[in-house]
Amino acid sequence: MLISCGDALIDFVPTKNVDGREAVMPAVGGSCLNVAIGIARLGAPTGFVGGISTDLFGRMIADHAAASNVQLSLATRSDYQTTLAFVRIVAGESHYAFYDAETATRNWTFRRGTIPFGAVEAVHVGSTTLVNDQGAAETTALIADAKASSTISFDPNCRPNLVKDKPAYLARMAEFAAGADLIKMSDVDFAYLFDEEPYQQRARALLGQGTSLVVITRGNDGAIAWHAKAGQIEVEAPKIEVADTIGAGDSFQAALLFALHKQGRLARQQLKDIGTDELRRALSFAANCAGLTCTRPGADPPWSREISWSW
Repeated sequence: MLISCGDALIDFVPTKNVDGREAVMPAVGGSCLNVAIGIARLGAPTGFVGGISTDLFGRMIADHAAASNVQLSLATRSDYQTTLAFVRIVAGESHYAFYDAETATRNWTFRRGTIPFGAVEAVHVGSTTLVNDQGAAETTALIADAKASSTISFDPNCRPNLVKDKPAYLARMAEFAAGADLIKMSDVDFAYLFDEEPYQQRARALLGQGTSLVVITRGNDGAIAWHAKAGQIEVEAPKIEVADTIGAGDSFQAALLFALHKQGRLARQQLKDIGTDELRRALSFAANCAGLTCTRPGADPPWSREISWSW
């Protein structure tokens, strides 16, 4: 099994009403839930760990996850309200306003001993759950239990409007990066975390501290990755008609984890030993899945039947 731990919420995504005026449409989202859904739709056994409300929106989230074959037995249901996020597209980038006080996600706690990590190939973490102290502490505890047997995947998926103390946040992200086997971030995330530092310089530093794979996604410019053995690899983004970019990075992450799983290269030692051609294929698959997600509104990652790929 692969599991994703973190946020599950409702995005209110931009649309137009019949009069052509701006409107919003509710859609299930949350970076870590999107990753779980993306992996499960591609065909790998996947579970979600985190808080899901029992309210109206929480039921939408649970139904959507179940319809995508995501196992929710490890999630925590509560009567805290659901996190809501309103999305606006500015210059091609998604900007968010979050309503996240006293929510099911914010009040999630890790129940030690409830997850059979010996049967979990990889654990993915990141995004808004790591901004607040409790979410970061609970996720740290989960990683401590998982680390011995599971590959750790990390995507900071920064949301600057939620960050109140940037130096503390940067230190926290550095701690999570130090414990990760696979790190993926967007070019926007990179700029927020590392300013104008060259990609390669930071990638080498991360590899030097024990990370096996570092990936930076760059929208229309594709993705670039660094691996201690396979070296530096670039893949192109597919040529598509973009509806919006909501969930594109999550879809990339999900597809990359799935591809490595499919290749038998997701376990920690196997990831260290992956070859250049295998890694390029995995990255190209991820880029194509992310591209397909961008052709439709909201976070709607592809199903295996929608992707023609030979392994």
